[in-house]
Amino acid sequence: MRRTFIIRKWGLPIALLCGFVGFYSSNLPNLISWQSFTLHHAEISNFLEQNRLTSYTGFLLFYTLVVAFSLPIASLLTLLAGAIIGWPAIGLIVVAATTGASIVFIAARGLFHNLFRARAGPLFEKVEAHFTNNAFSFLLFLRLMPIVPFWAVNILPAFSRIRFLQFVVATAVGIIPGTAIYVAAGQGLSHALALGKPPNLAQLSAPEIWMPLVGLAVFTLLPALYRYFKQLGKR
Repeated sequence: MRRTFIIRKWGLPIALLCGFVGFYSSNLPNLISWQSFTLHHAEISNFLEQNRLTSYTGFLLFYTLVVAFSLPIASLLTLLAGAIIGWPAIGLIVVAATTGASIVFIAARGLFHNLFRARAGPLFEKVEAHFTNNAFSFLLFLRLMPIVPFWAVNILPAFSRIRFLQFVVATAVGIIPGTAIYVAAGQGLSHALALGKPPNLAQLSAPEIWMPLVGLAVFTLLPALYRYFKQLGKR
């Protein structure tokens, strides 16, 4: 029984750490780049056309591992998927990113939650209570607004009492708009990819693209703000 507990507590975090270290110890950072994909664009496109189900399944599994290992190439993969796969990439990425994020959440909750709770004391419990009461709204806001790295948002909620289902739903719903924006941008860059030209990513920082997303993110906080001011009024 104790051996099973140790494996459950340490096995998954160690596996994720090994994946992160293994990525940088290999040649994968050089292989997964815009330059590499431009060189092999024709071969990749032909393989996708002839083996669509295999390609989708392989991409789904690979993207899940990228998120689970917290590798800094998810944005690049999203753009490339938009350029090569097109609109179906949105569904694949949402499923893969949510699955990978859930794996990290489970690993963090099993390894660090009790230790952090024991050391943090009353301050942690107070912050945790506020987060737990508004968990879905806060997490949805963080997913919509990439002000905190994606990998960090996978870990931080594990220190609270947020339910696993809440985490999964907020993650899946919250990453849809940003994913759609990147996939659409990737489709716009598909011509450059086919010609082997470097991409022009300036469009991704355009205010008309991100301002609606900011507004949507702020909107998700309204229920939490309402409950907060309602509690203040009762004091």
